[in-house]
Order: sequence, then C-alpha cells, then structure tokens
Amino acid sequence: MPRLGPRALGAILILAAAARLALALQVGLGAVQFGDAPAYLYAAEQLARTGRYPATTDVGFFRPPGYPAFLVLATLGHPERLAPAKLANVALGSLAVLVLAALSARIFRSRRIAIATGIGGALAPGLVLISSDIQSEPLFLLLLLSAAFLLLVSVDRPSSTLALLAGGALGLSALTRPTSLALIPFLLAPLADRRYPFRIRSHIAGAALLGALLSVGPWTLRNAVVFREFIPVNDADGRAFYEGNSVWARRYYALRSRAEYAAWLTAEDLDIRKKLGEAEAGGVFSPRQRARAFRDMALQDVRADPAAALGLLLQKFWFWLRPYPTTWFRSAPVVWLTGLYYGVLYALAAAGFLSARRRGVRLFALGILTVSLASHALIIVVWRYRIPYWDPVLLLYGVPGGARLLSL
Repeated sequence: MPRLGPRALGAILILAAAARLALALQVGLGAVQFGDAPAYLYAAEQLARTGRYPATTDVGFFRPPGYPAFLVLATLGHPERLAPAKLANVALGSLAVLVLAALSARIFRSRRIAIATGIGGALAPGLVLISSDIQSEPLFLLLLLSAAFLLLVSVDRPSSTLALLAGGALGLSALTRPTSLALIPFLLAPLADRRYPFRIRSHIAGAALLGALLSVGPWTLRNAVVFREFIPVNDADGRAFYEGNSVWARRYYALRSRAEYAAWLTAEDLDIRKKLGEAEAGGVFSPRQRARAFRDMALQDVRADPAAALGLLLQKFWFWLRPYPTTWFRSAPVVWLTGLYYGVLYALAAAGFLSARRRGVRLFALGILTVSLASHALIIVVWRYRIPYWDPVLLLYGVPGGARLLSL
C-alpha cells in the first residue's frame, strides 16, 4: 500500500477540520439546531449524573448508548457544555476523512487517488454537514469506516487480531446506530478470499464475528438484566417501523411546504402519544412490548391498504436514491447544487465501479449500498441516514472513476 505521508495526512486533516469547524461556528458552538440533539444530551446528562442509562430518552423508546456515552467522555462528564461536544464531533468527522483516504490507498494502491479522495471527503457537503451539530453520525461514520479498513487489512495481510478489532468497531457502530447490525454478515467476507487456505479465512472471519459479539454482547446482557428481555441494542425499531410504514408516512410524502410539515409533525406526535397511552393502559409497559405495539399498529395500516403500502415502499426507495433533498424544505439553490453534486458523483462512482480491479472489494461495497438501502426502505428512510453509508462509497469509487475519465 502506498504511504500517504504525514504532510499529506496533516493537510487533509486540517482541511477537513477547517470545513467542519466553519459550519459549526456558523450554527454556533453554544446552539443546537438538530432535532434529536436534546434526547442525546438528556441521555448523556443522566448517564453522567447517575451512572445509569435512562429507561427512555424519547416518547416510547430509548436511544442507543454509544453517542451519549461518547458525549460524557468528550465533555469530561459535563455534556451540558455544548462547545466541547461540538468540537468533538468536528474531530470525529475529520478523523473519518483520514480513514477514508487510507481505505482508498488500500483498495486502489494509488497515492494520488487516495489524496484526492481525502480532499473530496474533507469538503464533501454531506460529510461536513453531519459534523456540525450534536448528532451521532460523525461517531458512527468513523467507526464504520474503521471497521471496513481494519477488515480489509486483516485479509490483505492475514491477521485475526485486526479482524477482531474490525468486528469490535462494527459492534460499536451498532451501539451508536443499530442499523449497522444488518452489516454483521459482511464480517464473513474473508471466507470468500481464495488467496489463503480455508482454515486461515475461517479464523479471520471468526475473529471478526467475535469482535462484534464482544462489543455488543455486554450491552445486550445489560438489557436482559434490566428489562428481562432480549434487546440487542435498543427498542426504537418498533417506533421507527411505525413512523416509516404507517399512514403517517404516506401523509409525509404528500407534504408540499414547511407549514404543512410543522402541522404534520405536531399531529403525528399527538397521535403517537395517544396510542402509546392506550397501549400502556392495556398493560404494555416493557421496551419490547412497546416496540411490538408500534409494529402491530403499522402492520394494521399496511393490511388495510396493501396498494398504498406498496406505493409507499417505492417512494421510500426513490427518496433514498434521488440525488437532491426535499424540494419544499430546502431553498432552490441548495436543491439544484446538491442535485448537481450527487448527480455527478453518482456518474463518476458508476465509472469507478466498472473499472475497479479488486472485484471482491467492489462486490463488498455494492453489497453495503444494497443492504443499507433495503434495510432502511423496509423500516424508515431519512436522507440524513444515507450519508454515512453511501457517501464514503460514492467518494471511494467516484474519485478513481473521475481520474479514469480524465485520462481517456
């Protein structure tokens, strides 16, 4: 693998940090705009004050513990101090860019391509945006990219230790955003590498799975002790499934203005609180029971109108895939510029995939795109959720795709 060198890495890190810090300063280091930030801060404050994670952080569920725990560490036990928390996210997002560049160097064996990928990641609008506020994506992104890098290195130079760390990083990412549990089967990818005997491949894959188990297992055991239920990470899956598949999701895709969105948000919240209250009055108290109640309510809406449910699923697929954000939520220049950026990136990434030499890695990357799309479309689609899964892959293959087109 080509060495990027401390100067190149340092320059990429400074560029990434400057872009993220500039946006964070524009928002304000002491201000919070992200809607989920209060829940994360509440969980972190309770954890710092009592030493225990709260049973609920939102209406009807508790959030995964990874990011609140990080907030406690980053702020030295004072998560109410927003500036250190935001600066910590700037640092996480910047470090993720370095891992992205290192991953490019490992895949494409080109220092020039890796540096260009690092520069692209440093300035990528989506990656910059998710590092500007109190939100879990920067931590999730760093852990996800670290898992991919460590797994690739563990196969290129067979190492069960690195595979163990790769699985551990993926497990920690699941404790930050549980959707990455769907990626655990990818830890078996070393089994497909025919460069080594099956015994070596099985040891690498087994170590990776063990790493994931060791990182997620203690929290799952804690949930079993506290709630007397099997909850791998948290219980938000039922609420998320309801929000993504009930009649409220269909109404969301019919919205055409911010005013309509505000009214929809208020009405949905009131309905969820009402239905949760009715469920609790009927004896639903535990996290798994709450999640099951939300899931059953969503399935009732699906069964009531299967054609509308199918149409909703197709809308969610398009919502994830389209290159531009919601037209009524963002200004016209933002929509056009974002659409142009992602449209070009899609095209370049397609060229990069077609010309990629490492077929196994290419299939792995395409698998990540496919599984992340399918898993979110079946539950709930938010454009922000796509960024940590898709943007790194698009950049990894878009940069060499662009370089190839320029060389024609």
